[in-house]
Amino acid sequence: MNELSTLVREYRKQAKLTQEEFALLSGLGIRFVRELEGGKPTVRLDKVNQALALLGFKMAPVPIQLKES
Repeated sequence: MNELSTLVREYRKQAKLTQEEFALLSGLGIRFVRELEGGKPTVRLDKVNQALALLGFKMAPVPIQLKES
């Protein structure tokens, strides 16, 4: 699991939606929702944003803070 999969799962549960209901409402397949919540490392970004939009989020570039040596 990763931060994204945890966020999606937690917000979906807070909305009291099953994975099937979430898939239907977001226009995604149940398989994709399961893979996303399962932390699959390769998922399509457009579909991730489609899922996140239902929860009020979107993916965006975030600067990486480099560690100073």
